[in-house]
Amino acid sequence: MAVEEEGLRVFQSVKIKIGEAKNIPPYPGPNKMRDCYCTVNLDQEEVFRTKTIEKSLCPFYGEDFYCEIPRSFRHLSFYIFDRDVFRRDSSIGKVAVKKEDLQKYHGKDHWFPLQSVCADSEVQGKVHLELRLSEVITDSGVICHKLATRVLECQDLPIVNGQCDPYAAVSLLGPSRSDAKKTKVKRKTNNPQFDEVFFFEVTKPLSFTKRQFDVEEDDVDKLALKVDLWNASNLKFGDEFLGEVRVQLKVLGQSGVHDAWYFLQPRDNGHKSVKADELGSLRLNIIYTEDHVFLTEHYNPLRDLLLQSAHAQPVSASAAHILGEACREKQEAAVPLVRLFLHYGKIVPFLSAIAHAEINRTQDPNTIFRGNSLTSKCIDETMKLAGMHYLRVTLKPIIDEICADHKPCEIDPVKLKESENLDTNRENLRQYVDRIFSAITSSGVSCPTVMCDIFFSLRESAASRFQVDPDVRYTAVSSFIFLRFFAPAILSPSLFHLRPHHPDPCTSRTLTLISKTIQTLGSLAKSKSANFKESYMAAFYDYFNEQKYADAVKNFLDLISSSARWDQKSIETPIMLKEGFMIKRAQGRNRFGLKNFKKRWFRLTNHEFTYHKTKGNAKGEGALCSIPIENILAVERLEEESFKMKNMFQVIQPERALYIQANNCVEARDWIDILTKVSQCNRKRLSTYHPSAFLNGHWLCCKLSADTAPGCTPCTGGLPANIQLDVDGDRETERIYSLYSTYMSKLVKMQEACGSKSVYDGPEQEEYSTFVIDDPQETYKTLRLVISAVQTLEQQHTQYKRDKFRKTKYGSQEHPIGDQSFQCYIRQQSESSTYSI
Repeated sequence: MAVEEEGLRVFQSVKIKIGEAKNIPPYPGPNKMRDCYCTVNLDQEEVFRTKTIEKSLCPFYGEDFYCEIPRSFRHLSFYIFDRDVFRRDSSIGKVAVKKEDLQKYHGKDHWFPLQSVCADSEVQGKVHLELRLSEVITDSGVICHKLATRVLECQDLPIVNGQCDPYAAVSLLGPSRSDAKKTKVKRKTNNPQFDEVFFFEVTKPLSFTKRQFDVEEDDVDKLALKVDLWNASNLKFGDEFLGEVRVQLKVLGQSGVHDAWYFLQPRDNGHKSVKADELGSLRLNIIYTEDHVFLTEHYNPLRDLLLQSAHAQPVSASAAHILGEACREKQEAAVPLVRLFLHYGKIVPFLSAIAHAEINRTQDPNTIFRGNSLTSKCIDETMKLAGMHYLRVTLKPIIDEICADHKPCEIDPVKLKESENLDTNRENLRQYVDRIFSAITSSGVSCPTVMCDIFFSLRESAASRFQVDPDVRYTAVSSFIFLRFFAPAILSPSLFHLRPHHPDPCTSRTLTLISKTIQTLGSLAKSKSANFKESYMAAFYDYFNEQKYADAVKNFLDLISSSARWDQKSIETPIMLKEGFMIKRAQGRNRFGLKNFKKRWFRLTNHEFTYHKTKGNAKGEGALCSIPIENILAVERLEEESFKMKNMFQVIQPERALYIQANNCVEARDWIDILTKVSQCNRKRLSTYHPSAFLNGHWLCCKLSADTAPGCTPCTGGLPANIQLDVDGDRETERIYSLYSTYMSKLVKMQEACGSKSVYDGPEQEEYSTFVIDDPQETYKTLRLVISAVQTLEQQHTQYKRDKFRKTKYGSQEHPIGDQSFQCYIRQQSESSTYSI
């Protein structure tokens, strides 16, 4: 979700690798060991949880998490919890990284010391205050100064035990005073509107003259206003602290008026600080990205240049190929390029052009597509985007079964446990390999059309280049579909979203053995001994050393690299796409039925969306409610004001809408995305919807009284299914601009290399030998256009920063006082800009 600004959209995303923890303090008991898991939180909202590592004080997680961040946040936090079956899980320590500090650790492994978790330091949200100092005449005719404090509202307070019932306590603090007053409690909201005014006597008259009263000005500077936010609790432990703000009255200045937003701060109650490494440490790799995307017209020159790449002669002189040459890692260039070309429907001609050029540079058919070239990385990325559903349908049911069964499959005699039998393990492994091999080779009809088009191009180019090798048309395709698609997905199912977490070590070993075997079968290896360093693997491969396996692979490769087309296939077997607990509102089938909220286990397959009373019921008894996919007319967010609940969305059916609350903002986005994608082909999809609920006889959004009234807002996902819809072309062009800008020095060197090659028909200079330049003149022309387009966008970004610097007010709702990132921004602007506020 983008944050909208004037003429600009801001996107935030984070990619995290949670490595390992070390030196966790031992459990205070005879066992000493702990069962630990790690959570990722936006402020205090949990958005991801790792698996639990049992009986360890140095747990290794090795888990990856990526999400688009759908809201503003102050801290990216990581908590280590100790699981306890007898009581509530206890927190051991946390790492909290401020938003403005994320760039310090960008893309690098870093050990963070764990800090203690204290209820008084777990703070989020902001408060809007208005202070006014004025002269007041008392009943006795005496003039004194009073402070009017208006507590207007708060935003983004935390949810405590499922809800938030906040109130504010306001105090005037001084050397010899502490007056306290309270607002009313606002029930079930973390965005309370208080709008209450409190008066405090600030100064008293010192001496009387006929002219005026004298005021102790020094006293005002010594006073401070303190606002504490609390959650009213019915528990015996008392109310929960939510945060505080202290405002020195000196901010009133000459005007006597102060109006500003403040970030809530932790309470400084002198709690004991913990020494570094006393609670252990956590290794993290964090990549935080913030994309500032302008209006489409600003990107036209660069985007048009990129989209012409497929038709550039030679393709090495194209803007896209130049990006691949400039980037340090080909993957950096491949991700935005593939998404851009997919969005504009030009991925197949682009990949065909760069693949054809690479094949023509390859001398040995046995090394075709073996390197990490731009071609290889781009095709990998295309398969991940276009083939994720295909991968789920083909592999997920069997991998789920392997992870659930825990059958022993170790065939290395050295690693065999005493209780295991080698022949039994071989048979278990052989059955798994056979089932996965059969699932893959019979799935050709389900392979996405865009992948088939790419494979057809690869096959034709390879067969034309190496006409004496009859198998090259197969190996050119198998090097991607088996070696870079199916085998890695089997090896690491969590990286391909087939499993929520990495499997346990025993299951991981089983998947490794299966992956090795499938990779060898798919490569059509003529000599099994050359493909296995381990003798036990070579012996196991004898099970599959039959012609029927090679024939099945060739038939499958022929099918997926055919130039024929087919319509969308129907898949008979239901495939589970996503499941988990959420809270749903009763749909009220009876006119007088109670419409309450209940926790249910939701399941989504490619056939239906269901919910069950418990997780166990989902495997046995029938569903409490089943919605066929073809009955889903739209999936949209539900405005928070409908039920005073966050993270709600609606699944709209012909007769009613099902209202659901997800556990956090990231999970809500994931459910909306996958439900939208799986239902996008439905013919009766709506074009408009109601963003609020139908309550008390009318729609809250448009106030219409008929529950069948057409929607008042355009749907966000009402177009037919197409991979182009999952991509924002302007955002991808902005990312490519950022890469060009980062590697500008390399672009300049490429220009120099083109000039050198054009002028001197001699040996290539060593400093330019890393660039692929087939046509110096054409490459130079493209470089000149690329650099010009990048410089124009650079000017646009600079102008935006200057304009924002001029207009932004510290203490506004967008930049509350206490916003350290804004203070850093102000410092940077004052150092680098000639403009002043």
